[in-house]
Amino acid sequence: NPSSSSLTQNSVVPELPGFYYDPEKNRYFRLLPGHNNYNPLTKESIQYKAMECKRLRLLEEEEQQKKKTTRAGLNSSMLLQKRQLGLLSSTSYCRLVHELKVNCMQRRKIEIHSPDSSVAGTNNFKIIVADVACERIFTVNDVEHGGCKYGIINLSGLGKESLTVEMYDNLYFTNRKVLEKSLFSLTHSSKLCLMGIAETPGCASLLPASLFSSTNPGDRPGMLCSFKISTAWSCAWCLNPQADNCFSTGLTRRVLVTNVVTGHRQTFGTSSDVLAQQFATQTPMLYNGCRSGEIFSIDVRQRNRKGHSWKAVRLFHDSAVTSIRLLEAEHYLMAADMAGKIKLWDLRTAKCVKQYKGHHNEYAILPLHVNEEEGLLTAVGQDCYTRIWSLQDAHLIRTIPSPHPSSKDAIPSVVFSSRLGGRRGVPGLLMAVKQDLYHFSYN
Repeated sequence: NPSSSSLTQNSVVPELPGFYYDPEKNRYFRLLPGHNNYNPLTKESIQYKAMECKRLRLLEEEEQQKKKTTRAGLNSSMLLQKRQLGLLSSTSYCRLVHELKVNCMQRRKIEIHSPDSSVAGTNNFKIIVADVACERIFTVNDVEHGGCKYGIINLSGLGKESLTVEMYDNLYFTNRKVLEKSLFSLTHSSKLCLMGIAETPGCASLLPASLFSSTNPGDRPGMLCSFKISTAWSCAWCLNPQADNCFSTGLTRRVLVTNVVTGHRQTFGTSSDVLAQQFATQTPMLYNGCRSGEIFSIDVRQRNRKGHSWKAVRLFHDSAVTSIRLLEAEHYLMAADMAGKIKLWDLRTAKCVKQYKGHHNEYAILPLHVNEEEGLLTAVGQDCYTRIWSLQDAHLIRTIPSPHPSSKDAIPSVVFSSRLGGRRGVPGLLMAVKQDLYHFSYN
């Protein structure tokens, strides 16, 4: 048919309601609403098939090392030549070297060992979070009978020749949903984690890192403290000395700041659910991201008052804010929302100065990972792709497909650092998906 053959020559094929055009067969097919076993041709199945074909194609290109830099002319010899000629500052040179290395990262699977052979590799990873020194990562895993368990993975065995890590579980688990966590260091030798648990009854708990060790389980300390907090969406720990020993939980239409020593609580009423939180370190300010799209800060030294006069900085997104990250100088704040937008805000002028495009999100609470030393921003989308941008100019450097088929329960959790395993660690990206842990190492 001349009319149907002409469709393939057009750049845009007309979309007919209730029909799907197959470019391979060059014809339209009727779509049936919903899912059924007799005619599996639905809009959802077609979209999933197209996404899976794209993922497999990208994986094949990466295995064949066909990945090229996204900036024209970016290569090691060009960078070195410009540096020797004085055309690049040391900061710009290091940033572009990291960008070049990120483009060349190769995926390798990590072998996980555990003192208990029945533990390693039997549960799906939900979340991984690195400690301050990137020597260990805190993990949240599913358990077969429902709920979650917690563990710590030691990264000291992560080297160029051997990719093995040691995983230690603790004696505690929960049958409820685990929120975003914050790993922090109170002293140089003691690391603790703040763990938020949602639903009713919920709680926020402080766990000592020594709880996860290879020593005799009978010698392990117990949970430091646990606070019953219901309907919690987020939590954050304060490292500012003016408000130390405090943590905050974002609840339904309110913020609750708790002192873990005295048990004193302050409540700040909000007009929306608080989905993301972070404390500043240079000032006693708490930044909050809400379901309504509003971002506001609270000075935790002041007493709560009625009304909204206690809100200092106020920023606005068009969709629910799912993650916020303060940059080191604390003049800028990075925020992501459920519309897939990632914006960099100047807190001094309350204006958006950069937008990082390509992120995909519709309804999930997904974290942002900012690495200022390397000049990189990393985020995993709801489509299960890990994207890395340049912090300086918002350029999308690399898009990494998941090693597993995309699904709601297989969204990867990642950690990026140039010192994985400590001061002499190896640089790269850690990715936890399903039961597997992968290392994308610098080449």
